[in-house]
Amino acid sequence: MSLLSDLINLDLSDNTEKIIAEYIWIGGSGMDLRSKARTLPGPVTDPAELPKWNYDGSSTGQAPGEDSEVIIYPQAIFKDPFRRGNHILVMCDAYTPAGEPIPTNKRHDAAKVFSHPDVVAEVPWYGIEQEYTLLQKEVNWPLGWPVGGFPGPQGPYYCGTGADKAFGRDIVDSHYKACLYAGINISGINGEVMPGQWEFQVGPSVGISAGDEIWVARYILERITEIAGVVVSFDPKPIKGDWNGAGAHTNYSTKTMREDGGYEVIKKAIEKLGLKHKEHIAAYGEGNERRLTGKHETADINTFKWGVANRGASIRVGRDTEKEGKGYFEDRRPASNMDPYVVTAMIADTTILWKP
Repeated sequence: MSLLSDLINLDLSDNTEKIIAEYIWIGGSGMDLRSKARTLPGPVTDPAELPKWNYDGSSTGQAPGEDSEVIIYPQAIFKDPFRRGNHILVMCDAYTPAGEPIPTNKRHDAAKVFSHPDVVAEVPWYGIEQEYTLLQKEVNWPLGWPVGGFPGPQGPYYCGTGADKAFGRDIVDSHYKACLYAGINISGINGEVMPGQWEFQVGPSVGISAGDEIWVARYILERITEIAGVVVSFDPKPIKGDWNGAGAHTNYSTKTMREDGGYEVIKKAIEKLGLKHKEHIAAYGEGNERRLTGKHETADINTFKWGVANRGASIRVGRDTEKEGKGYFEDRRPASNMDPYVVTAMIADTTILWKP
């Protein structure tokens, strides 16, 4: 195995200028990440310098067999923490050969929102708290749980330490460092309320980059769990009963919210979000009704309410924001399996562009 390990970690820079680019795209379910690699003649830092590529969409549920070619356009580049050196990860979106975005390409419409002059002027910042659950591969049961049984009740696991409270920390720390290496603006990690569940935070990220960074961070996590022989689940309620679900709380602010008098702008934005509650819930992730029950730090899915420091609200405003009269708010409704392109663009569209 040492030879295999040596070859995986082989440094190519002494022998060739060629680099490996891993092209990443979103598959037909809207949550499955796909990727394949190609050799390029030398280092690349600008996505515009990268060639477009294609794949068999009939094998990903995105095209019929008789017309299966889907074209991927490189959109964002990150350093590759697995191959290292000048090798890169490339986040792409997908189009028909005629240049039309395919239905699962949510980045295309998000980019339109984020390029609107009114949105650009507001410099929207996002901080996304991505929760996930680590599962034992063979039994599809949370890491650290007795097979077919349950651990002690929730309480000691949130930000917990110790072999009986924290399960999978090696994966979590590997992911943290790999994201930092890649150039993702990962800002922290913590153990969550349910044992085997963890969270990482990405941000503040501006506009479309929030979606790119979350997707690539998810990809890196999938790759690390693949190596570890563990399954990562983004299901919003992986275990029924008295166990916390998994969300993707989305913290948000605009330039005017961050300036003096911003609290009034925040309140107006929250009012607009309340008027479009149903539309947002419909776009905030599959199976979210199993999570948003009014229990386990959630508001009921059919109810919109906001409050200061209230983790049982749809929208939470921090005490610091209330005190300083400016800042940000947290949309607690998105599920862990939400599409960050959809959620970030929808929040910007509702709070900045929509005129009720």
